[in-house]
Amino acid sequence: MVNQEVPAPLSLTAPDGDPPDVAIIAVTYNSSAVIRAFLHALPEALGDIDSAAVIIVDNSSSDGTPQIVHESAPWAVVIPTGENLGYAAAINIGLRRCRARRGTYILNPDAVPAPGSVALLLEAADSDRQIGMAVPRMLDSTGQLKYSLRREPTLLRALGEALLGGRRSARYPPLGDLIRDPDFYVDGATADWATGAALFVPTHASDIVGSWDERFFLYSEETDYALRLRDHGLRVQLVEAASVTHPGGDMSRSPWLWSLVAVNRTRLYAKRHGRVVSALYWLVVLANECARSLLGRPTHWAAVKALLRGHPALSEYRVALNRSHRKQDDEIARDADSR
Repeated sequence: MVNQEVPAPLSLTAPDGDPPDVAIIAVTYNSSAVIRAFLHALPEALGDIDSAAVIIVDNSSSDGTPQIVHESAPWAVVIPTGENLGYAAAINIGLRRCRARRGTYILNPDAVPAPGSVALLLEAADSDRQIGMAVPRMLDSTGQLKYSLRREPTLLRALGEALLGGRRSARYPPLGDLIRDPDFYVDGATADWATGAALFVPTHASDIVGSWDERFFLYSEETDYALRLRDHGLRVQLVEAASVTHPGGDMSRSPWLWSLVAVNRTRLYAKRHGRVVSALYWLVVLANECARSLLGRPTHWAAVKALLRGHPALSEYRVALNRSHRKQDDEIARDADSR
């Protein structure tokens, strides 16, 4: 494919000058197949925005993604991380690079925002300071609604998913976290959290909540951030008129990605609950993955192995053990220096 330069959005400003009204942050990792469509959509998506900056944080792609960005959109700022730091850490790098005056739109590079959608999200966030995260209506590649709003993970919902499956449990709010009622997806609808492919966070909210938790390499970081917003009295709200097209689907096909989802679900739950109930939650998730792995699904078998290696209690034990070893090494070094 011949690379064509995308005309710069009229609103674009360099993040080294005065703070822009809006920052767009996208985290890339071997995103050459999707990044052109993303970049081509931005000028129209940013229509009616007074000033903006586009930050591409690249997690050490090996497929030429940064070069494509440089050639297609020289107006975008590319930040190479030097290694794959994960999604949350890359977002934090982008946020440190540019603090927008009014808000930051965090997008996956395979998420294509609709024309004028950024201004709609910004207007909604500006209209109510209790909105900590404004999210667009998410569509699949055929233009159909994708269910992107979710409820807080609970032990009962983990049990519901294990016993009924994700689709059936979603019919009963106490038993499922995914909101699958299309009538719910109207302007002003609120949820505990939303799929992380497209999230607009007003600056006043990010100033309150702070950085993204880098312990979540990938997945659950958006859940954690949304729940922390709620802890501060802020909410996640849908802006129906704003939309983004996001095909997605990699998670369900990749054993590695699926195992990350499973482990980070338990890590998130353990972060917010006590040891006993967190252990029960881990057991339910493990039992769910074990049962489905018996059907010969490699994604679930990978999750079983990852959960057995990554039990939150075991992770805490390893951290404590490493800290103890470092303390012992420091004491040995001090003893050696004193001789």
